[in-house]
Order: sequence, then structure tokens, then C-alpha cells
Amino acid sequence: MLRPLILALALLPAAAATNRPPPADPLTVTLHTEDADRFATLFAKTKGKPTAAQLKRDYLDKGSFGIGVFTPGRIVDADNLARAIAANPARYTQAIKTCLPAAKTATADLRAIYLGLHGALPDVKLPQVYIVFGANTSGGTAKPGAQVLGLEVLCRMSPTPEKLRQTLRHFFAHETVHSFQQDAGMTLARDPLLTAILVEGAADFIAQLVTGEEPDAVRAAWATPREAELWRQMQADIALTRKLTDKDDPEEGSLEAKAYARWIGNYSTPPAGWPPELGYWMGLRIWQRYYAATPDKHAALRAMLAVRDPRAILAAGTYKRRGGSL
Repeated sequence: MLRPLILALALLPAAAATNRPPPADPLTVTLHTEDADRFATLFAKTKGKPTAAQLKRDYLDKGSFGIGVFTPGRIVDADNLARAIAANPARYTQAIKTCLPAAKTATADLRAIYLGLHGALPDVKLPQVYIVFGANTSGGTAKPGAQVLGLEVLCRMSPTPEKLRQTLRHFFAHETVHSFQQDAGMTLARDPLLTAILVEGAADFIAQLVTGEEPDAVRAAWATPREAELWRQMQADIALTRKLTDKDDPEEGSLEAKAYARWIGNYSTPPAGWPPELGYWMGLRIWQRYYAATPDKHAALRAMLAVRDPRAILAAGTYKRRGGSL
């Protein structure tokens, strides 16, 4: 369905935008863990059973800019958060015990990645990074001025300090690019599936550029020998969804909904036999070819932030098998 990605790329409410924090300095940036620390204190005080009233008063109402970003569509409200905690308190216990201390050691990685981003895109404003606890629905999002990471979900994805470090490195780069894209006025109004593939592919491309790491090695190993057939399927699905706009919510089970969900927004429900979120990898491959063919590399990176003409980008980054294009 289109809705999850559109929500992820929506503009901040006016009140939140007004309180936007100052840009981060890559030499001094640190992780904001105040919200997570306050949650951990409340969780311990209530023996893992905080009420909605306690969560509202002692966690959400005292929240940072990051909590303001993460609440709509993710935490939702104190009642929803209380239900999520009650449904799986062990998940929050593990995140507090193992992943919060590990996250606090990630400052050096954050600074190194931010220095890389600043070198590649010196004119963009680097967002502040917030670690929070949410309703077990999202590992992270980005808005202009902020990158916000949901620790209980990241800890589920990466339950050891070593795995969490790798995940955080990717999120520091990937989600920050989404913050840049929103500052550049990114929209899904035209070609929603193609644009979504390019938006996520751009974030993975730039993340790979500054970290030197494959965003998802397992997915890449599966997809690389199948790229020709994947390209044909992607082209057909783009054509099918082209008539949709960002205000459309295709009927569940419709051909358009299935076409979109084949590539984007399927982390927990990928197509049978496929790795999840394959649209990210397809977008990465399109941008790799676009970047290689563009003499001005800085201009190529700026194009990844705005995606003004998705069809032209697709044409420039067309997959070509040996001996000719598909």
C-alpha cells in the first residue's frame, strides 16, 4: 500500500517545524538519548508496567523534538504505547538492558558518517539524532531537522551490541538522507512506485557511499543474478501504478496494491521467495548507473535528494544486459 511511505515522507506539522533544532555539527554531534533514559527510568520504577497516564505525564509530555516527530503514526498516543508495552514487556526490557547502553557508544560512528555526508553534500543541514522508545512499530524515521530511531524495534532486528552497531551505522546514513530529501521538497505526487524506489534507493546509495558497506548483503546476493527478470517485473509494476497519486489508497488486494507492495513497505510480508524491500536494491542499482554516467558527481548526489524527473532518472539508469538493454 502507498500510505506507509507517504506518511514517512510527509512534511512536519507547522508547530513541530517551528521548533526545529539547530543543524548538527559533524565534529561535535552526539546522540540524544534523554527520551530513552527517561523511558527506562519509568519502566524500572513501574516494574515494566507503566500506565498510559504515567507514560503521558513522565515520557510523552516531557518529550524532545524527536518524540514530537515519532508520535504521529508511530507511538500514536499514551494508550497505544501502554498496550504495546503490556503486550511484550520483555522486548522493552531487552532493549533497555542491552541496546540502550550499546547505542550510547555510537557517537564515533555517527560523527564519522556525518563527516562523510558533509563532505559529499556540504550545503545540506545535518539533522539531530534521537533515540526513543515507541510502540514496537517503527525502527526509524526522518523529518527536516531530525532523525528518530525506535530502539525496541532496532533491538529486535539487531539483538547484540555488534549487530546493533552495524544497524545504527546504516540508519545514521540512510535516514539522514531522507531528512535531506524532505528539505529538498521531495514528493510522491507523480509516479508513486517509481519515485518511492528512487527515494529509498538514493538513501541506500548515499549510505553505501559514506559507510563503504553494502546496505543489505543478503538481499544483494539474492537479487544480483536475477536483475534482468526483476527489471522486467519492476517496469510492469511501475506502468500499472503510474496512474496513482499520493492521495490514492488502492483497494487492498487490487493489482495496483500488489504491484506496489511487491517492492516497498513489505519488511514483514515480502513476496514468496523474495527478500523484503527489494525496491530499495532496485533503486540503488538505478542510481549506481546514473552516478557512473554523470560527469559531475556532486550534481548526481543533489539529484538524489530532489528526484525531480523520475522517468529521466530511470532512463539514465536503465539496466543493460551484456550486448544491449532490455
